[in-house]
Amino acid sequence: MSYIRPTESDSTSDSESCELLFDSSQPIGTRPNCNFTSNRSKRASQFDLISMNTDPPLPDVICSEQNRHVFPESSRIHEEAQPLLAPSTPDSTTHKYNFFPEDLSFSEFVLQTELAIDKGILPERISQGSSGSYFVKESDGKIIAVFKPKNEEPYGRLNPKWTKWMHKVCCPCCFGRGCLVPNQGYLSEAGASLVDQKLGINLVPKTKVVKLSAPSFNYLAIDRAKARAKANINERLPSVGRRFHRIGLPPKVGSFQLFVEGYKQADFWLRRFESEPLPESTLKDFRLQFERLVVLDYIIRNTDRGNDNWLIRVDKPTIGKAPDSPDSAVQEFHFVQNPVVRIAAIDNGLAFPFKHPDEWRAYPYHWAWLPHAKTPFSAEIKELVLPRLEDMNFVEEMCDDLLQLFKVVPVLVGIGMERLSEEKGPKCQPSCLNDKGFDRSIFDKQMAVMRGQILNLTQALKDGKSPLQLVQMPVVLVERPKGRDARQKFPKSAPFFSCC
Repeated sequence: MSYIRPTESDSTSDSESCELLFDSSQPIGTRPNCNFTSNRSKRASQFDLISMNTDPPLPDVICSEQNRHVFPESSRIHEEAQPLLAPSTPDSTTHKYNFFPEDLSFSEFVLQTELAIDKGILPERISQGSSGSYFVKESDGKIIAVFKPKNEEPYGRLNPKWTKWMHKVCCPCCFGRGCLVPNQGYLSEAGASLVDQKLGINLVPKTKVVKLSAPSFNYLAIDRAKARAKANINERLPSVGRRFHRIGLPPKVGSFQLFVEGYKQADFWLRRFESEPLPESTLKDFRLQFERLVVLDYIIRNTDRGNDNWLIRVDKPTIGKAPDSPDSAVQEFHFVQNPVVRIAAIDNGLAFPFKHPDEWRAYPYHWAWLPHAKTPFSAEIKELVLPRLEDMNFVEEMCDDLLQLFKVVPVLVGIGMERLSEEKGPKCQPSCLNDKGFDRSIFDKQMAVMRGQILNLTQALKDGKSPLQLVQMPVVLVERPKGRDARQKFPKSAPFFSCC
């Protein structure tokens, strides 16, 4: 459970009551009443007054964002020091996660998610897949996002699905994918969304890295026991309970992807299209979106793009009246509009490899076997992405954005970072916020793969090749050592099997 820091507008009333409530000299049992939920509701109502001019990646995506967590007023910043006992005042040094100033609409829906969890509307585990992923709901029970915790990924230590555990125990030689960084799927999901937005492809539902906690997540028994013990102590001995850094289950880091409605697996609709061909105008729009999917998957080198993890939505044709005409017979005639087809690229957690597959499997793109992959790239897709991909400054800017995403600890993201730097002085640099598990050399290899993919894609678009011809081009790495010119390298080894 987390609480929101009072805003400046609440300083005359709510902030005063909160300051009294959280006076450290008073035991919790004797403090004045200050309703956390009402404060968060007031904060939520403030979002309604803000004009949010954001372009959704998909017209039917339910924009949702995660709850806000802030650090208490303290000279030391620690992951355990979360304000689950007391929100801080507007004047204190605070750090937010799950709050994105550049995307308030996303933050608003994350807040709605936390409010729903507080009311007992818990995330629901998805039965499909090989990892622990959850449908996240709002207060009325409607699904608004999909949350994938880091430690419940296919090879995470708390993965609730037994199939991967059996895989690891019984067949360790084939465990995992040697070209991917282990347990980085949540970053890959967010990175795919970042690349999608930078290129204007708009196929990936908006995805960001957040923290959430809920009883329906998979926790160790000791974590649940500690949470129950702390809650009992806090209830019976408030003077002792207020000394705890956190009461409740520890939050989980993971990817938070907005939910899309009305979509089905691509395999279902592709089979329907074989027996029920699309109208020519609709088919043209579908091919353009298909080409966007090809561009995205090729750039991020998605190693898990089967026809079951990208989605298609077909809106039924509508009947509209004819335009105004003096002829009464024409006015009574109705015109049938063509159906609208949309594509959504989900399940991007197995992308951004640090090398091309060179062991047993090649992990091919399954869309390369579709008839649409034999058609050369259209002029529309060239106009959309080619000017950006040819600009090396744009490519390096995208690499820098991915660097910030991959290396920064999500706990210390958002407002208040500058205030901490001012208080701590030169010792508090952005490097102190880096993820301890981040390896810059591995990241540089990931970007070398991505630059090589961009180089091949740029050449294929210029030469008028098709998606099938694109994936048949020799793979290349483009390294860019610091202070040196870029250089190309061609991998010498290839996977044993090329069809799987």
